[in-house]
Amino acid sequence: MVESPNLALIVEDQKFLSSILKARLEREGVEVAQAFDGEEAIRVLTTTKPGVVVLDLVMPKTSGFEVLEAIALNPQLKAMPVLVLSNLAQDEDIAKVKQLGAKEYFVKVQNPVETLVARIKNYLPTQAQAPQPVPLPQ
Repeated sequence: MVESPNLALIVEDQKFLSSILKARLEREGVEVAQAFDGEEAIRVLTTTKPGVVVLDLVMPKTSGFEVLEAIALNPQLKAMPVLVLSNLAQDEDIAKVKQLGAKEYFVKVQNPVETLVARIKNYLPTQAQAPQPVPLPQ
């Protein structure tokens, strides 16, 4: 398995939303891979360990819950940060994904793309360690 700590994997069946996130992250200098269903995500994760996964829950073929379970059962992946991005907003769904190891849960309609991009970047090592500009003396 190839470790790609600076890679964000977006697992989202809504291609429009996935494309917007991809474009915004790439504009910020983040390397991005996409999967459009849970089955494809699991295939990607058998060969590549990204720095962060952004995961929808309701998808064709294999749900985000099943992807989270597969990640939790894989010793090489279970510590990898997963951020859930879903329209499911029930407390029991949020509790279940947290129990399966998700670091954060975002309801799509309640979070602007800028917020998501900032949170995703926080989990990438080069982004987190990037030097901050020093203000010049007045």
